[in-house]
Amino acid sequence: QVQLVESGGGLVQTGGSLRLSCAASGRTFPIYTMGWFRQAPGKEREFVAAISWSSANTYYQDSVKGRFTISRDNAKNTMYLQMNSLKPEDTAVYFCAVGPTNYLSEDVRSYNYWGQGTQVTVSS
Repeated sequence: QVQLVESGGGLVQTGGSLRLSCAASGRTFPIYTMGWFRQAPGKEREFVAAISWSSANTYYQDSVKGRFTISRDNAKNTMYLQMNSLKPEDTAVYFCAVGPTNYLSEDVRSYNYWGQGTQVTVSS
Protein backbone atom coordinates (compact mmCIF):
# COMPACT_ATOMS: atom_id res chain seq x y z
CA GLN A 1 0.00 0.00 0.00
CA VAL A 2 1.06 3.54 -0.75
CA GLN A 3 -0.29 6.51 1.15
CA LEU A 4 -0.33 9.92 -0.50
CA VAL A 5 -0.91 13.20 1.28
CA GLU A 6 -1.31 16.48 -0.59
CA SER A 7 -0.68 19.89 0.93
CA GLY A 8 -0.24 23.48 -0.14
CA GLY A 9 -3.69 24.32 -1.41
CA GLY A 10 -5.50 27.51 -0.47
CA LEU A 11 -7.15 30.70 -1.64
CA VAL A 12 -5.25 32.95 -4.01
CA GLN A 13 -6.11 35.86 -6.30
CA THR A 14 -5.96 35.70 -10.07
CA GLY A 15 -2.36 35.85 -11.20
CA GLY A 16 -1.06 34.46 -7.94
CA SER A 17 0.98 31.35 -7.24
CA LEU A 18 0.74 28.22 -5.14
CA ARG A 19 3.01 25.22 -4.66
CA LEU A 20 1.39 21.88 -4.02
CA SER A 21 3.23 18.98 -2.44
CA CYS A 22 2.46 15.27 -2.44
CA ALA A 23 4.22 13.11 0.12
CA ALA A 24 4.29 9.35 -0.42
CA SER A 25 4.74 6.81 2.33
CA GLY A 26 4.29 3.12 2.89
CA ARG A 27 5.39 0.71 0.21
CA THR A 28 6.83 3.34 -2.10
CA PHE A 29 8.72 0.90 -4.32
CA PRO A 30 8.08 0.62 -7.14
CA ILE A 31 6.59 3.99 -7.96
CA TYR A 32 7.19 5.10 -11.47
CA THR A 33 4.92 7.75 -12.88
CA MET A 34 3.46 10.36 -10.56
CA GLY A 35 0.75 12.71 -11.64
CA TRP A 36 -1.56 15.54 -10.67
CA PHE A 37 -5.25 15.62 -11.47
CA ARG A 38 -7.99 18.08 -10.55
CA GLN A 39 -11.72 18.03 -10.18
CA ALA A 40 -14.00 21.05 -10.19
CA PRO A 41 -17.55 20.88 -8.80
CA GLY A 42 -19.85 19.07 -11.19
CA LYS A 43 -17.04 18.05 -13.49
CA GLU A 44 -15.05 14.89 -14.09
CA ARG A 45 -11.54 14.49 -12.74
CA GLU A 46 -9.07 15.76 -15.33
CA PHE A 47 -5.39 15.30 -15.94
CA VAL A 48 -3.05 18.17 -15.12
CA ALA A 49 0.53 16.90 -15.34
CA ALA A 50 2.68 13.81 -14.97
CA ILE A 51 6.36 13.07 -14.38
CA SER A 52 8.47 9.99 -14.89
CA TRP A 53 10.61 8.28 -12.24
CA SER A 54 13.83 9.98 -13.29
CA SER A 55 12.12 13.35 -13.92
CA ALA A 56 13.50 13.16 -17.44
CA ASN A 57 10.00 13.23 -18.91
CA THR A 58 7.06 15.46 -18.07
CA TYR A 59 3.68 15.90 -19.67
CA TYR A 60 1.14 18.69 -19.21
CA GLN A 61 -2.44 19.43 -20.09
CA ASP A 62 -2.46 22.17 -22.71
CA SER A 63 -4.27 24.67 -20.49
CA VAL A 64 -1.50 24.66 -17.87
CA LYS A 65 1.57 24.56 -20.11
CA GLY A 66 3.89 27.44 -19.35
CA ARG A 67 2.16 28.17 -16.06
CA PHE A 68 2.53 24.95 -14.04
CA THR A 69 5.71 22.99 -13.35
CA ILE A 70 5.77 19.44 -12.03
CA SER A 71 8.81 18.08 -10.21
CA ARG A 72 9.74 15.32 -7.78
CA ASP A 73 12.37 14.50 -5.19
CA ASN A 74 12.69 10.72 -4.98
CA ALA A 75 14.95 10.90 -1.94
CA LYS A 76 12.06 12.54 -0.09
CA ASN A 77 9.30 10.55 -1.85
CA THR A 78 7.68 13.87 -2.65
CA MET A 79 6.22 15.41 -5.78
CA TYR A 80 5.47 19.07 -6.35
CA LEU A 81 3.31 21.23 -8.56
CA GLN A 82 4.36 24.85 -8.87
CA MET A 83 1.37 26.81 -10.14
CA ASN A 84 1.91 30.34 -11.43
CA SER A 85 -0.37 32.85 -13.16
CA LEU A 86 -3.38 31.15 -11.64
CA LYS A 87 -6.80 31.70 -13.18
CA PRO A 88 -10.31 31.24 -11.75
CA GLU A 89 -10.75 28.22 -14.03
CA ASP A 90 -7.92 26.52 -12.14
CA THR A 91 -10.19 26.32 -9.10
CA ALA A 92 -10.61 22.65 -8.15
CA VAL A 93 -9.61 19.95 -5.74
CA TYR A 94 -6.15 18.78 -6.77
CA PHE A 95 -5.22 15.12 -6.38
CA CYS A 96 -1.88 13.41 -6.65
CA ALA A 97 -1.59 9.88 -7.94
CA VAL A 98 1.05 7.25 -8.61
CA GLY A 99 1.23 4.55 -11.21
CA PRO A 100 3.17 1.29 -11.57
CA THR A 101 4.56 1.98 -15.03
CA ASN A 102 6.78 4.63 -16.52
CA TYR A 103 4.17 5.65 -19.06
CA LEU A 104 2.96 9.25 -18.70
CA SER A 105 -0.77 8.80 -19.00
CA GLU A 106 -3.72 11.17 -18.89
CA ASP A 107 -6.02 8.31 -18.00
CA VAL A 108 -7.07 8.00 -14.36
CA ARG A 109 -7.12 4.22 -14.81
CA SER A 110 -3.34 4.23 -15.25
CA TYR A 111 -2.85 5.29 -11.64
CA ASN A 112 -3.45 2.92 -8.77
CA TYR A 113 -3.00 5.06 -5.67
CA TRP A 114 -4.56 8.44 -4.94
CA GLY A 115 -4.40 11.10 -2.29
CA GLN A 116 -7.40 12.73 -0.64
CA GLY A 117 -6.95 16.01 -2.46
CA THR A 118 -6.27 19.63 -1.57
CA GLN A 119 -8.54 22.55 -2.45
CA VAL A 120 -7.25 25.33 -4.68
CA THR A 121 -9.47 28.37 -5.06
CA VAL A 122 -8.57 31.25 -7.36
CA SER A 123 -10.62 34.39 -6.87
CA SER A 124 -11.30 36.82 -9.69
